[in-house]
Amino acid sequence: MAKGLLKNYRLQHICGTVKNITVTLDDETYRRARIRAAELETSVSALVKRYLVDLAGSESEFERLEKLERSLRDRVVAFSASDRLPRDEIHDRRR
Repeated sequence: MAKGLLKNYRLQHICGTVKNITVTLDDETYRRARIRAAELETSVSALVKRYLVDLAGSESEFERLEKLERSLRDRVVAFSASDRLPRDEIHDRRR
């Protein structure tokens, strides 16, 4: 099997199917990305992949707030509104 095909086969075997994307950049951005990739001893493709994996793996705002809510609820123990307000005040509808 050719080297490229073998690599693709391994990726598909390990990760399931893989998707290719096309990104359009201006020449200067691409040139600077290639330089940065070379400094990091990697490829532009690997940099984009790492960025997208990090982006997809980070929690959404909803997930962050949901986690915060759970944390706050865990800190509240034995809460009862009756400990704070008399029953008459709770049901006072004149306000």
